[in-house]
Amino acid sequence: MLSLSPPRSSWVAFVAWGLLLSTAPGCRDSSPSTSDAGVSDDSGTPDAGAPDSGTPPWDGTYTVLEERGDGTGDPGVLSRCALVPQVGESPAGGCFDPSIFDLSSCDTSTLANVPTNGIYQVRLREEHALADGGVGGSYYTVTMGLRGDGGTSTFYYRPVSHDARDTDSLLVGTTVPVRDGGVTYTLAGCEAPNDHYFTGCFVRCTNGRVVERATADAHRMVWREGEAESSGGLELVSETYVPQGTPLDVYVAKNHAFVVSANAYLRPGKPGGLSIYDVTDRRHPVLKKVISLPDDQLWNSVWTKGDALYVASQDTGIVVFDITNPVDPQLVRRVPTSAPLAVHTVLVDGDRLYGMGLWPSNNTLVFDVSKPLEPMLLQRLSFPLVDTYDAPHDAFAYQGRLYISHMQSGLHVVDVENPNDMKLLGTYAYPNSTAHHNAVGTFAGRTIAFEGGENHGAHLRVLDVTDPTHIVKIGEFQLRPTVSIHNILLVGTRLYITWYQEGVRVLDVSNPTKPRQIAHFNTHRETDPERTDDVFEGAIGIRVPGDGYVYVVDTSRGLLIMNELPLDTQAGGAPKTAP
Repeated sequence: MLSLSPPRSSWVAFVAWGLLLSTAPGCRDSSPSTSDAGVSDDSGTPDAGAPDSGTPPWDGTYTVLEERGDGTGDPGVLSRCALVPQVGESPAGGCFDPSIFDLSSCDTSTLANVPTNGIYQVRLREEHALADGGVGGSYYTVTMGLRGDGGTSTFYYRPVSHDARDTDSLLVGTTVPVRDGGVTYTLAGCEAPNDHYFTGCFVRCTNGRVVERATADAHRMVWREGEAESSGGLELVSETYVPQGTPLDVYVAKNHAFVVSANAYLRPGKPGGLSIYDVTDRRHPVLKKVISLPDDQLWNSVWTKGDALYVASQDTGIVVFDITNPVDPQLVRRVPTSAPLAVHTVLVDGDRLYGMGLWPSNNTLVFDVSKPLEPMLLQRLSFPLVDTYDAPHDAFAYQGRLYISHMQSGLHVVDVENPNDMKLLGTYAYPNSTAHHNAVGTFAGRTIAFEGGENHGAHLRVLDVTDPTHIVKIGEFQLRPTVSIHNILLVGTRLYITWYQEGVRVLDVSNPTKPRQIAHFNTHRETDPERTDDVFEGAIGIRVPGDGYVYVVDTSRGLLIMNELPLDTQAGGAPKTAP
């Protein structure tokens, strides 16, 4: 059940969680929501395309698709090798002993294809005994960074302590000290048909005893096989490294790009903050100012309204700046004023500011910003939580409803017309949900939501949310099974997605039941400075303000400005040839 609680004044503790792993109460202001018109004073994320973006060619008919969840099910055996000891046994030579792996069915000579240096996402298919006496399994994904240049290799999110590789063998592992012993994670290579993929077997031991056995396959985070850097006319105009922390999001207003960063572990010792770039000349952005506050270092999302700039801080809440002079923002206040809160993202819709709060309260904050520099807290939306990590991560406002991507509990649809009477209308949840971002529009008279999770293998769902009490899946789109989506923008019949290691993907969704890729730009390169094997690496933030350009933030490369795809409205949204 949706619960509403008034602003509180008590101090509460909070947990900052970032790259690891919004007048007095009254009726909603009727002014139009922030559009993506590209005007000089406000050019943010679009609220949707035209009033009805999908006719023609879609007639509104669809087949309801089965919901299988993300990262669920049994992918089948991933490799031809096997682990000799069973669960519960203690190998005499320990869990780094190569002899515990049966590689007799493997063509280990192909392991010469595994590069000395490489970033991988590794699927582990864990074996389970079935009631009928057979063996089934489920999988999860971990990361690995192989280094042969003197750097430290990593596996399972930790530095490798055992690394034995040559032209026909691969054995890497790590040990984590625990009470009275340690936990070891070991991966043995089986075969590598090419330089961007190999298979193997995995074992996890606690104090020398086998507790998990799995087959594995490792997907190297290079561009998808056969792909060029870009396609469909999406071209890079400029690239500007952002030295401040790890850049995570961008907003464009007043011919300036406001980039927020976090002091995340990806760049130890580099504080987070706000970097302001003059983008009057999109081919040559100029850094004008950097703001970093000693007590406020994890800035994850940014938005503007008029002369106000709102920063989502996972340290203190929402930080409000006056950008009357965009090259010299002035700190005005932090909200809510009653207690600091870890706010993950912000969204402006008309005279409403929404702040999606993580811990400690897991609230979506609703502010009146009819006076942009003086946000007034109207309400807090809270929902029953599925588990410890469940929280609102992002949201989208459309036609009087707020669509909240609420991580483990899925997509929530809330009537927000009246702040005194906000109602939860419906929820779409699915197995292994990590609902992070969404975009909503009208197609063939139906309200359609495009939803993406943030986890290994999360993919795009297309949902009919016309009736929030009966939400159904009508389409989907997936790339590699190990890579995560981050942000989603709907511009007419085009869906722009920052897909971490997959870069920027542009889909034609004029028929939402059959999303079709029409352009891409691969931003992720293993050789980029400070690039790591973290799952949340690559293209992360995006704005398409309608000024002819696409603004992208990559966690390593910084601010990338690309040309926007011209739209041929006579061809159902297909891009024209770029000028």
